[in-house]
Amino acid sequence: MTGPDRQSQSNRRARRTPTFARLSLYTFAVLLVVAWVYIFTEGDSGFTDLFRSRTWDNAGSFLSRMAGMGLEEAPAFLRLEQWWDTGKLAYGTLAMSVLAIGMAGSGAFLTFMFAARTLSNGDLGGKPSPLGAVLYYVLRIFYAFTRAVPELVWALLIVFFLTPGILPGAIALGIHNLGIVGRLAAEVVEDMDPAPARALRSSGAGMFQVFLYAVLPQTLPHFITYLLYRWEVVIRTTVVVGLVSAGGLGQEFRLSLSFFQYDQVTLIILWYLLLVLGVDFLSAWLRKMARFD
Repeated sequence: MTGPDRQSQSNRRARRTPTFARLSLYTFAVLLVVAWVYIFTEGDSGFTDLFRSRTWDNAGSFLSRMAGMGLEEAPAFLRLEQWWDTGKLAYGTLAMSVLAIGMAGSGAFLTFMFAARTLSNGDLGGKPSPLGAVLYYVLRIFYAFTRAVPELVWALLIVFFLTPGILPGAIALGIHNLGIVGRLAAEVVEDMDPAPARALRSSGAGMFQVFLYAVLPQTLPHFITYLLYRWEVVIRTTVVVGLVSAGGLGQEFRLSLSFFQYDQVTLIILWYLLLVLGVDFLSAWLRKMARFD
């Protein structure tokens, strides 16, 4: 068998060999079919409600109320005093998000290097450390626990011993995002080029110097990018913690729904849209200023 024939045969074998990506695609297709079979076979899935006129009549009635139709006075989103009142709540929501992402960023910055496996096993220079290995597993479990518990659950627990307001919501969001940002930053350390760190260690540099001159220059751009992205997510998630009296627009959103003030709900949604767009543009500008894009 000639060389090209052997190459063609090996290529055919490689195509027949299942890869992780191919297996993942097949698994996703099977799960998709199973999900649709469940929807069509189960009587309580709610799928048939999409084709009932009553469902669409209720949706139209709800949207018309959100648009302020049928009210004796002007809807809330057309009154300047309502914009002013909810603007104060929007400021509280923005403050909650800044406080939350500040907590998450500070905690992740102080711990993410010790949560990288390459530090404890000696890949960044130095000898493998049993204490470092224990610290690695402790921090990884801590990161997994904080991000596994939803923000709403953290807020429910914190509201029990703190006065309802912005602070419980900020702490709940900060704890949850600490695990996310810390995990992402630790993986950046594991994937970075270890050569600068090894060179510093071989020349007698300490751990702090390695972090300052080898790890931080490579990880800081990614760390700030992750942090800014999570800030955008936190702005949207404040409505979730607000449902349990954690302050801001989210609490007012729950109250407006409870009292059937749907025009007020529309105004709150508009404020959330403005906040999300503002934070999005600000994050893009900050990344551009720091030359991370």
